[in-house]
Amino acid sequence: MDSPLKVDAKNFGRTPVFCYYIRMQRLVGRIITIGFAVSFAACSTVRTPSVKNTTKTFNTVVVDAGHGGKDSGAYRRYGPPEKMVALDVAQRLNRNLRESQLKTVMTRDSDVFIPLNDRVAIENAQKSAIFVSIHFNDSRRRKTRGFETYYHSGASVDLASLIQQKLRTIPNSANGGIHTANFRVLRLANCPAVLVECGYLSNRSEGNQARDWEYRELLADRIAEAIVEARYGSGVYRTPPQLAARLRPEAEPTSNGAGLAPTGSR
Repeated sequence: MDSPLKVDAKNFGRTPVFCYYIRMQRLVGRIITIGFAVSFAACSTVRTPSVKNTTKTFNTVVVDAGHGGKDSGAYRRYGPPEKMVALDVAQRLNRNLRESQLKTVMTRDSDVFIPLNDRVAIENAQKSAIFVSIHFNDSRRRKTRGFETYYHSGASVDLASLIQQKLRTIPNSANGGIHTANFRVLRLANCPAVLVECGYLSNRSEGNQARDWEYRELLADRIAEAIVEARYGSGVYRTPPQLAARLRPEAEPTSNGAGLAPTGSR
């Protein structure tokens, strides 16, 4: 007669050991998952700077002309290379801001290539500043048109909205709206930062307008007006006299038929 306490020695202990092994695998898996989550959060914290809202107090404007040098940016048959028209608008914006008694710093003032990290370093080196990057857009759909303004931090929303509002006052313009974006020069900025797309070079109308120095002066004027009003309030900015005369409906052509200065003379 077999004893009820008889145990199969061959299989003794196998089931408990197997269960323990499974539990350990699950525990290790959870620890690894938590570790990855903590590491990701830590990296995100390190890479995202704290943004100080200087929209109403800034004394410096970092003017960034997109692309440059080996990086031509958008290039379509209706418009010149983006790097050239972006630089021209940025230079005109820089001049208008200086005439409004604001200090400016340009990331580039000629056709040179400036890496994105260097642009970030320039904007973050300023103690009380805002950052405005000038670009032109491109699309495979040639009918797509309009101004667009991008931002990343909440501190930049008001500036983006004001710039977009001023650009919309340009006759026959299209409103592409304001949008959030993860562009490096916006994401890593420690001050209010926006990127302005001044129209589509791929669009026949806007591409042709970009060729006109007078139109580029108008773009710079509207962006400058928004920046000055953001800092000092409405009614402070004054449009340069030469441009104001051209925008005035009752303005008459000069008697000798001479036009305004050609591209690049200002």
